[in-house]
Amino acid sequence: MSSQANTSTRSPRKSDSPGLSVRVVGRERSSSLLKVEKLNEDSQADVLDQGMYDNLNAEWVNRKGAWLIHPVLIFAGKVVIDTIPGMRQEISWTLVNLLYLGFSYLMFHYVTGIPFHSDLHGGVYDDLTLWEQIDEGAQHTPAKKWLFIVPVTLFLASTHYTHYDPWLFAINLSALVFVLLPKLPVFHRYRVRFMVPDDPSGVGTPVTPSLPPSGTSTPTRQFVPPINISEVDSRL
Repeated sequence: MSSQANTSTRSPRKSDSPGLSVRVVGRERSSSLLKVEKLNEDSQADVLDQGMYDNLNAEWVNRKGAWLIHPVLIFAGKVVIDTIPGMRQEISWTLVNLLYLGFSYLMFHYVTGIPFHSDLHGGVYDDLTLWEQIDEGAQHTPAKKWLFIVPVTLFLASTHYTHYDPWLFAINLSALVFVLLPKLPVFHRYRVRFMVPDDPSGVGTPVTPSLPPSGTSTPTRQFVPPINISEVDSRL
């Protein structure tokens, strides 16, 4: 019996079956620098689950005082930052603008789901941000218009009080665009993810297992001579 030759550069993985070897070819994981995904639209069952109970996580934006809290927080943040010794007004307004925009993005466009009573809605809000939950996803509502106007107004104020400094203007404008893009209807239910692996499983693709050569050739079918019908009749 001839010995089995190993032609692979990788060591074969031993199998439970005798005489059977499986060679696994590992594939390195690759990742995309930027990936844009779109969530599926709600089905009829999801719509029914959403309307079963009020979404307490999103309905507060339409209550009295919810609109007033934004200028109050901005004013309070400005007062606190101004108490820092040596703080200049240009830096103060820039910090107020960046902190508000960062908090707004984190609250309305980054965190998904609802923190309480998620089981009452069948988990239909688990993949939706707070902005997508407001007014059941309707666009151009009064609450969403207000949430769009506030960062734009703060940006204009910070630009004015920084005396139109080009570097601070570029920083404030970049932050504003980063926060306003998720609010646009064209980006509704879209997700922008960074450094997403293309192969989430991280497992190499196995090849089909094959039996090693036995060293013997496959037998061929023997030749059968044709039967002469006249000879058979004569014998009968």
